[in-house]
Amino acid sequence: MGDKLIIFDTTLRDGEQAPGIALSPDDKVAIAKQLARLRVDVIEAGFAASSPGDFEAVSRIASEVEGPVIASLARTHPDDIDKAADALRTAARQRIHVFVSTSPIHMEQMLRMSPSQVMASVVESVTRAKRYVDDVEFSPQDATRSDPDFVIEVCRAAVRAGATTINIPDTVGYAMPADFVALLTKVYDDVREGNEDIIISTHCHNDLGLAVANSLSAIHAGARQIEGAINGIGERAGNTSTEEVIMAVTTRQDYFDVEIGADTTEIFETSRLVSSLTGYPIQYNKAVVGRNAFAHESGIHQHGVLQNRETYEIMDPRSVGHASMIVLGKHSGRAAFADALDKMDIHLGDDDFQRSFSRFKELADRKGEISEEGIRAIVAAETDSHVGEMSLVAIHVSGGSTATPVATVTLDRAGDEVVSTAEGDGMVNAAFVAVQDAYGIAASLIDYRVSPLAAGADAMAKVDVIVQVGATTYSGRGVSTDVVEGSVRAMVSAMNKAFLGRTPVASEEGG
Repeated sequence: MGDKLIIFDTTLRDGEQAPGIALSPDDKVAIAKQLARLRVDVIEAGFAASSPGDFEAVSRIASEVEGPVIASLARTHPDDIDKAADALRTAARQRIHVFVSTSPIHMEQMLRMSPSQVMASVVESVTRAKRYVDDVEFSPQDATRSDPDFVIEVCRAAVRAGATTINIPDTVGYAMPADFVALLTKVYDDVREGNEDIIISTHCHNDLGLAVANSLSAIHAGARQIEGAINGIGERAGNTSTEEVIMAVTTRQDYFDVEIGADTTEIFETSRLVSSLTGYPIQYNKAVVGRNAFAHESGIHQHGVLQNRETYEIMDPRSVGHASMIVLGKHSGRAAFADALDKMDIHLGDDDFQRSFSRFKELADRKGEISEEGIRAIVAAETDSHVGEMSLVAIHVSGGSTATPVATVTLDRAGDEVVSTAEGDGMVNAAFVAVQDAYGIAASLIDYRVSPLAAGADAMAKVDVIVQVGATTYSGRGVSTDVVEGSVRAMVSAMNKAFLGRTPVASEEGG
């Protein structure tokens, strides 16, 4: 294994700069403690001079969080550096991170400073920071839009003044991987001047979706510190995603000749905590930590994963504190459905399995994804209803506040269709009457219950009915994304039992 790769996390500084995020000092301490459990190497706790709240947060993290280096950002202003040092004074391991812009547009439009003035401020500020701490980092902001020769000159001056880490920020996400590698290589060769203790770092933004790609490319150019934020949060399109860098290096150790000290099993918990406290949701398909990162819905993929996880997973979900998830949806095959039933301790004969699977596929085409509760309901309905006489083919209903409800029910009896139309007090009642007419049996509805199987207007529902025919009662159940259809399926189930004179409700478990 090669050199150590330092993981520098800026969730609490640059990450918090994302619009709409305002973390309290308590929030920041909670996240910092979790980052320590993740074992990142450096926590940029904030920008101490920017506000009293930030100063408090940096101070508390410095005194309450053990393990990582605790850093504070500072401009090349004496007051910034003094406040950073003051906030960090109780930390066991301290770092002051000094920055100034070096691109023409920033120097001219923001700083109103000449290159020589910028150079002087770098030397003065790094020298001042060095009086307080041994560990000083310097960043030429907007380096990728700066004159490379000027970047080299400024960084070399920072090293001579005492900087121990030189960070090259792609502040606006402008760089392409090849160009970024070329710049980093030049910095690595020309700035260190043979001093192998100087660490070259990167800080990439995601404006073109290249933050992680640029950061990983930088490792091959000699970078030994990567700066990122959990979930990739930050200004505009965000920062390099800390967890993606960690897992890329961990997963592709054949490619990256570096080692990291992170406890990857804490990644998922860290991601969820940051999302919860910032209010920023995690996109479903987010690499490593997204809800779907280890989810498989395609039948082919599900079959492969059930046989051997590595067929479609390049990392073990458990290694990040996650888990594989077989999502039962319209693309799922028999293998996934059978595996789900087995995990629910449901064991079916061949005929019941086929009917349940067919009904599952039919509903999944409408619903997309079906929960465990939905699977249980489908199995219960299908194993309950298939007792003989007839099965539902189609249902059509019409009605409204100004029209008489009408239902047409089409049933299958041994290959022949039976069609029945009836009116009723409502669309469900009309459908019940039509079902009775199709069977030629008069039945009274004793009990009718609709139970949603999930939240939302598009949720599946389970319908349970009890009917009385003569002196005997019969139960039935149905499942559908449509309440009327589910009701008809439940009624057909009960009427089949009544027709065959079997399984009265009194003898059925659970009624």
